Amino acid sequence: MGTSCPSGFSPDQARSGMYKLEIEVKRGHNLAVRDRGGTSDPYVKFKLAGKEVFRSKIIHKNLNPVWDEKTTLIIDSLNEPLYVKVFDYDFGLQDDFMGSAFLYLESLEHCVCVCVCVAQQQQSIRLSELHRKAQLWRGIVSIALIEGRNLMPMDPNGLSDPYVKFRLGPQKYKSKTLSPQWREQFDLHLYEETGGVLDITVWDKDTGRRDDFIGRYQLDLSTLAKEQTHHLELPLEESRGFVVLLVTLTASAAVSIADLSVTPLDDPQERREILQRYGVMKSFFNLKDVGIVQVKVMRAEGLMAADVTGKSDPFCVLELNNDRLQTHTVYKNLNPEWNKVFTFNVKDIHSVLEVTVFDEDRDRSADFLGKVAIPLLNVRNGEQKGYLLKNKELTAPTKGCIYLEIDVIYNAVKAALRTVVPAEQKYIEEEPKVSKQLLQQNFNRVKRCIMVLISWGTFINSSRMHTHTHISLVMLFCFLLAVCGGGDSEPKGFMDKLYAIQDVFISVQNALDEVASFGERVKNTFNWTVPFLSWLAITALCLATFLLYLIPLRYLVLAWGVNKFTKKLRDPYMIDNNELLDFLSRVPSDVQVMQYHELKVDPGQSPSKRRRTNLS
Repeated sequence: MGTSCPSGFSPDQARSGMYKLEIEVKRGHNLAVRDRGGTSDPYVKFKLAGKEVFRSKIIHKNLNPVWDEKTTLIIDSLNEPLYVKVFDYDFGLQDDFMGSAFLYLESLEHCVCVCVCVAQQQQSIRLSELHRKAQLWRGIVSIALIEGRNLMPMDPNGLSDPYVKFRLGPQKYKSKTLSPQWREQFDLHLYEETGGVLDITVWDKDTGRRDDFIGRYQLDLSTLAKEQTHHLELPLEESRGFVVLLVTLTASAAVSIADLSVTPLDDPQERREILQRYGVMKSFFNLKDVGIVQVKVMRAEGLMAADVTGKSDPFCVLELNNDRLQTHTVYKNLNPEWNKVFTFNVKDIHSVLEVTVFDEDRDRSADFLGKVAIPLLNVRNGEQKGYLLKNKELTAPTKGCIYLEIDVIYNAVKAALRTVVPAEQKYIEEEPKVSKQLLQQNFNRVKRCIMVLISWGTFINSSRMHTHTHISLVMLFCFLLAVCGGGDSEPKGFMDKLYAIQDVFISVQNALDEVASFGERVKNTFNWTVPFLSWLAITALCLATFLLYLIPLRYLVLAWGVNKFTKKLRDPYMIDNNELLDFLSRVPSDVQVMQYHELKVDPGQSPSKRRRTNLS
């Protein structure tokens, strides 16, 4: 087997992470015997990221087959190894496995042109300073992905299931729907080091196989004027069709990393200026700038030992929506002290600050040590607290605790207005997987919500548990029919049907989660789980009552209808939303309430406390 890189591989492709991989399957030698006649019918299967990307032809009755086949793949990462498997074909039976191998793509030589400019630097620049600067961004790129036009059909039925990937330096975003009317909005950070080239690729979703590449476009952001919205229709290279975007470049908000000796909010003059910036008089200026949060990462104690030496090399990562900063690494220490101050801009007061502790490994990805999730509305300003670390799912405690001091300053009017607009979606999301435990948990949550509705409803005397189960099964059956309905023009093979069943289970699992979360959020609104949101709902209801007293209901309904039905006429590229659903999306579900629950730290278990006791 041979792999090579075409001569047309450009430096831009290398920089953006797009690669063209050419594979040539030449021959096999002395393969294993799998048939009774002392021969085999070998073929080769290639897999990348768990999906089959190519399968060779079958050479019958030959232990030294010659294939001489070529294929070309478009890939966007060299981190996934190419999995090569050889099988013996058996008619009507399961094919026999003959052998396999992994090919690590990053080890291959490829055609990359690199221009290096060496400039004199001051010797006094510290590595920690370079590390700090590399994390800070200088601007925000707001992107509204509108639609695709005249895209190339990739499926046998003459259609496609297109989605779009964006890459700006190390940041990635993938559109959430397969419709060419995407209507999604997101922000990316513009760093000094990335060069400001936004790489856009369009793919066709294929279940069970590697997704088909449709086309790409590279947008040089330096050519766009700042502080204004640009309507762009970008033609796809290597294909036909367009992608329609709205792009806005804005200056960066206040984001910083500093030592404890340089704390912004500890300076009285700077604190006064920040309070004035988010005062009542500034309530209707720059509505996206709701406030700031300052996080002092002091230390951690009693961390898990991740290395064979009984120590760890811990560092701490702070995430607020899609903003991500991290501390330096403290080597060979289970009780590290970082003493760093991080400042984030707050675009949504209902955001959750996630603090994760990792163990650095130079030869592989970092090991997880623990995590905490802190809603900004639960923060008590200026209080240094110890937070017990939890597992990845935030459902159970793990070893160690971390000490933080958090300050949040925000404008309440801006925070209230931002509550009824769509919440920011995280770029990096794990692909959903079928889980029997999660499916059962979501079913039980839906069951509890339905039982509450039954207790409130008029048919409480006629509906029992048996009726509820019957209704649930009928609804589940109807949902399965709706998801699976509509025959394909091409007959599906066994693996396609298997993947389709898996997709159905994932859809059912996610639908149950959405239904249960909706019911729990309504309940938690009335339970005052988040007082800010409950007070906001009461204020909105009082204003609505006052308006109904002054203005007849039909005029209010008329104004609401005219506004709703003329949105597209006033702004064809507007991303529609439902204010009530956006409000409820800020209320935590019961699962999130459990994840955000703060575990109490036992002072007697603190290593520093034990050291003080021993000294006395």
